[in-house]
Amino acid sequence: MLFQYTDLRSQARKIQGEPPPLEDASKTTRVRTSNFLQLRCESAMILRVVQHEACARKKELMKNLPRFVLALLAFTAIGAAAQTYPSRGINLIVPFAAGGPSDALARLIAQSMSATLGQQVAIDNVTGAGGTLGAAKSAQARPDGYTLLLSHIGQSASVTLYRKLPYDPVGAFDSIGLIAEVPMVVVGRKDLPPKDIGELITYIKSNKDKITYGNGGVGSASHFCGLLLMSALQVEMTTVSYRGSAPAMLDVLGGRLDLLCDQTTTTTSHMRAATIRGYAVTMKTRVPAAPELPTLSEAGLRDFDLSVWYGLVAPKGTPKPIVDQLAAALRTALTDATVVKRLAEFGAQPVSPDRATPEGAAAFLRADVTKWAPVIKAAGVYAD
Repeated sequence: MLFQYTDLRSQARKIQGEPPPLEDASKTTRVRTSNFLQLRCESAMILRVVQHEACARKKELMKNLPRFVLALLAFTAIGAAAQTYPSRGINLIVPFAAGGPSDALARLIAQSMSATLGQQVAIDNVTGAGGTLGAAKSAQARPDGYTLLLSHIGQSASVTLYRKLPYDPVGAFDSIGLIAEVPMVVVGRKDLPPKDIGELITYIKSNKDKITYGNGGVGSASHFCGLLLMSALQVEMTTVSYRGSAPAMLDVLGGRLDLLCDQTTTTTSHMRAATIRGYAVTMKTRVPAAPELPTLSEAGLRDFDLSVWYGLVAPKGTPKPIVDQLAAALRTALTDATVVKRLAEFGAQPVSPDRATPEGAAAFLRADVTKWAPVIKAAGVYAD
């Protein structure tokens, strides 16, 4: 079989119609043997190239195998975690003091969500720096759905208010959904001389160097309310910052602080008990929780419109199935009869279902960042 090998050159001549060369038997045998050895050598070389290529691909595969395995394990772990979530308690960080409006609303929502999720949603008050300390702690937590943050108007304002933060106020979080919008009320100590908002405006302008205005810290809702109020009145009051609005309210109750702009969440009960004096609401329309109070727009401060929004966010990278599960639990809470009743008592307005979603909340946050940036820049007030 070996000596029946056909010379490739002879084969080419046949195809081209050329006559084959005259060769004797011995010469033909030598040529055929030579060609066979050449072919065998070339085959061996090709085999070595193929083996080398296969070895290189094997090495490359082995080098990338750990990454592939890790990615596969991570994907599997995320899927398994989402299926069993929540398997333990959830920590909800409230970046303001216990007893304040943010805390009251957070505890109300947490109670309902605990029942829906089957695990305790515990409140963790992390105060200071206008709510940024609590936000920073949440941003640095593992994105596993077991650490959440009660966000509010300060999240969108802090984009401009702080020039240096250890986290991105927007990019460090995944939105879960909005909760409610809460009107604010300008209140004062019960023995403050002015009886209504008209008298108060005159009193402030006449006593701007003596009157004291408190807020819950730089970046808090009461801080923004004060900025807008002083800008509208074109006066500068002595401002006292607290670690949350709760201690500020205590000083108003104790007669040590003149004025405070706080949410109906906490002001309503004190006004009804006549332990503080209510002057006006900050929204353009009167609120059911205090229908007797005029709006600041009615008092002549046109276009004054401020309410505080609240929402839930999770650290960036939280698995979407977990985010969706939390959003569903939030929407369930907002239809809970007890929650709806208490929110009404606070003067808070639950958001529409489309805003209690990750997509709706994210879109609202982007718009609110745009709203507050020029206000803060015009005031020239920064927290750092």
